[in-house]
Amino acid sequence: MARLKIGLLGGSFNPAHEGHRHISLLALKRLQLDQVWWLVSPQNPLKAGAGMAPLAQRLAGAGAMTRHPRIRASDLESRLGTRYTVDTLAAIRRRWPGHAFVWLMGADNLVQLPRWHRWSEIVEMVPMAIFNRPGQGHRALAGAAAARFAGNRVRNPAALPNARAPAWCFLFTRLHPASSTAIRAGREGVDKTGKEA
Repeated sequence: MARLKIGLLGGSFNPAHEGHRHISLLALKRLQLDQVWWLVSPQNPLKAGAGMAPLAQRLAGAGAMTRHPRIRASDLESRLGTRYTVDTLAAIRRRWPGHAFVWLMGADNLVQLPRWHRWSEIVEMVPMAIFNRPGQGHRALAGAAAARFAGNRVRNPAALPNARAPAWCFLFTRLHPASSTAIRAGREGVDKTGKEA
């Protein structure tokens, strides 16, 4: 089997929206990936279960939103039986040892990354591509995670998939205003608390 370069975009996708697709298309192009997998989480440990649509509904919505032959929505985390990103990544790397994986996430998640279970192991396990989000870029780059791994920053995004972790890059790209939180609140953009999802 040929070695594939695969971006992994995890999240609740409650619901999936054009912002997820925007990041995925950028990742395919800028990181020169072969595929992007959307890992629709059964339940994000950092998010309340209230207001969370059923997994099957979120997976179907994500599948409808991808609209690209190299972007795939998956319930892989549910099938693997993992709860935390660090365990999901370990299981994926065991199952597909020949592929190169890159973790994709928005700048808002880089800010809160130190709250994630065994977060430093995640950074040390797979390269990470961080995409700017409205109002989050400079905050993310000044945060604890970026500071701790400052020496591992890669400047050329296309080199990231073949880099040895820890390795990360920050992409200042065209911003997309879509937010799952705001969509659930019935409007596009950022909700009244300023939170994005």
